[in-house]
Amino acid sequence: MRPEIIALAIIAVIVFGTIGFALAGVRRFKMDPQEYIVGSRSFGALLLWILLAGEIYTSFTFLGAAGWAYGKGAPAFYILAYGTIGYTIGYFYLPEVWRIGKERNLLTWGDLLADRYDSRALGVAVGVLQFFLTVPYVTLQLTGLQILLTIAGYGRYDSVAAVGAAFALITLFVFTSGLRGAAWASVVKDALVLAAVLFAGIVLPIHFFGSPAAMLDRVIAAHPDWMTLKTGTQQYGIVWYISTVLLTSIGFFMGPANAQSIYSAHDAKTVRRNMMLMPLYQLVIILVFLAGFTALVVVPGLKGPAADQSFVLLLQRYYPAWVLGLVAGTGCLAALLPASVLLLGAASIFSKNVLTDAFGIATSDRSRLFWTRALVLIVAALSLVLWIFAKTSLVDLLLFYYNGITQLFPGIIFALVWKRASAWAVAAGLITGEIVAAYSLHVSVGPWGINPGFLALVANVAVCCTVALVFPRTARALAPSQ
Repeated sequence: MRPEIIALAIIAVIVFGTIGFALAGVRRFKMDPQEYIVGSRSFGALLLWILLAGEIYTSFTFLGAAGWAYGKGAPAFYILAYGTIGYTIGYFYLPEVWRIGKERNLLTWGDLLADRYDSRALGVAVGVLQFFLTVPYVTLQLTGLQILLTIAGYGRYDSVAAVGAAFALITLFVFTSGLRGAAWASVVKDALVLAAVLFAGIVLPIHFFGSPAAMLDRVIAAHPDWMTLKTGTQQYGIVWYISTVLLTSIGFFMGPANAQSIYSAHDAKTVRRNMMLMPLYQLVIILVFLAGFTALVVVPGLKGPAADQSFVLLLQRYYPAWVLGLVAGTGCLAALLPASVLLLGAASIFSKNVLTDAFGIATSDRSRLFWTRALVLIVAALSLVLWIFAKTSLVDLLLFYYNGITQLFPGIIFALVWKRASAWAVAAGLITGEIVAAYSLHVSVGPWGINPGFLALVANVAVCCTVALVFPRTARALAPSQ
């Protein structure tokens, strides 16, 4: 049998089998907005852990981390750092976010800001912003999916059509099953990802070099500066590294899907426990790096976005089709399942904070469920269009997303700890931050070697604090302690 048929057949079995398993797990639950969007706030520690891992560790983890290890070396280590710091920050404020959400029946970040600052307009603005910022993050997953299907098909099939078909399938899946379905599917996805990265990070270096240590010796011999950050303000140097780690760790939970996951927890203790356990998943990143470094020596010469293909391309050239199919099928799940949660997150925030709060359209449970599902299809269509016309590396897409989404963080934190901050102050800072962040559309490294998204965050905080000090909040205070 031809190798591409074997590989693609295995991918199909993995994807369809996972979807079938998830649909069977949720068939007894009646769908309403609370169940569809936040799983009726009933997820325990284990299911929340699996859900968070399912949406955070995506095709970017599977391909982009290996691609940057292959194409840039030491700057890729920021990926290892920012998640761990993000969980540490989340440990202190996310349980309080859950408590407020439970008490006041909140579903989105826009709900939290509208409630804390007594400003429906702010919630609407955040809903629109998060809706459109999520589209490029979904596009990231589609880019990873195309890489996997192209290589698994040995270049003999139209990958664009295959991506469209697979994405349509997962869109219909989340349309039907909601957040709980994504959580059940992540059970299979996480088990397969763990097996795949153990193979990639341990078996591959041993196969080609005898041990991971010997592989690293070969990398350093061929590329003496590959494991060392550039000094000072050079491109992707130490200043860029520090500012990028700070930016992405601060914005780690600012996406609409992250709010859903936090609100889905059974209690605040479950949220806090997960912030303690989630850093264990960062060990997966180390193994992905080793796969990228192995590919750097075995299949050299890939440039730009092609570096994202490095580790899977190595499998295609040196391993049988069934191995490629198993790993690529796992990678497809790592693209499709986070994409499904992102679709649901963007649809939920637009339905709740724009259609309901601004236009009074989706006011009943039935109509809100209808519009949320309809918006899932709309976000999917927008993401496909952007993916067709915008081609860039996985890491570049991720950094663009974080540059914009992190600008919500000052408003969230001030809502919890600073009564003086007002809706006007938060809005002024947010607008400033997004304008400065738009600079990242043209450059990946800003003045003095700083990540431009971090400069945007600094400007955001400065403007927000200035306006809050000059024009403090005059509406009712909604501090968490009350």
